[in-house]
Amino acid sequence: MNFANLEISILIPAFLAGMLVLATHVPLGQQVLNRGIVFIDLAIAQVAGLGVTAASFFGFDAEGWRVQVAAVGAALIGALLLTWTEKIWPEVQEALIGVLFVVAACVELLLLANNPHGGEHLKDLLVGQILWVQPQALIPVAILYVIALLAWFTVRRFIGQIGFYVLFALVVTQSVQLVGVYLVFASLIIPALAAKRFAEPLRLVVGYAVGITGYVAGLVASSLFDLPTGAVIVVALLGVMILAALAASVAPRSLRAGPAPALP
Repeated sequence: MNFANLEISILIPAFLAGMLVLATHVPLGQQVLNRGIVFIDLAIAQVAGLGVTAASFFGFDAEGWRVQVAAVGAALIGALLLTWTEKIWPEVQEALIGVLFVVAACVELLLLANNPHGGEHLKDLLVGQILWVQPQALIPVAILYVIALLAWFTVRRFIGQIGFYVLFALVVTQSVQLVGVYLVFASLIIPALAAKRFAEPLRLVVGYAVGITGYVAGLVASSLFDLPTGAVIVVALLGVMILAALAASVAPRSLRAGPAPALP
């Protein structure tokens, strides 16, 4: 344990990046869980990563606008494809989401096959580099997320299925580049699972509390023990989820979710 590693100048931008991700991913994650399509975020995140990799493969600057266009474009294509498949094959939608994830991952591996830095690039996309987020990079992401949250909390009933997928793709694309595929998935699903056993009015509050606690604990632990930050945050989120589940089991009945309706 090394307290000298607790560099506030590094931890604060990383914390802000995590809070931006949680701001949109907690409500979206609960919707994903309710829809029963929990792997959509992995698939869309992987497709967005493929867009980044493809742009780099064709020689575009990693920080340039062309890479952003490629990432968003790939994610939107993936989202529209899933919208189409949900209409014509709804009974196998989850399986098709899995296929999209695997195919996108394999195409990405093929593009990186002859890249001497391919392994490092792939690791960055999967586990992220949240500790090295630059504060100025958070400004455009924050603007996008504010717009996304306004749309979600005001007009989500009117945007329909395709609107949900498009909004989801835009948000996840930016999150992948901030924190990586694995942390995007964890930020969407773990807080949603933690809040599932609580009454409906409490779920957003519980989800945000679990997410914030997990990020703070993960950032501090990774700095103290010099461990990969993204992976530690995922484990910390899981630990906080378990604590939330235990709290739900002893909470007053008024704070807990009611029993699921019996199947006919």
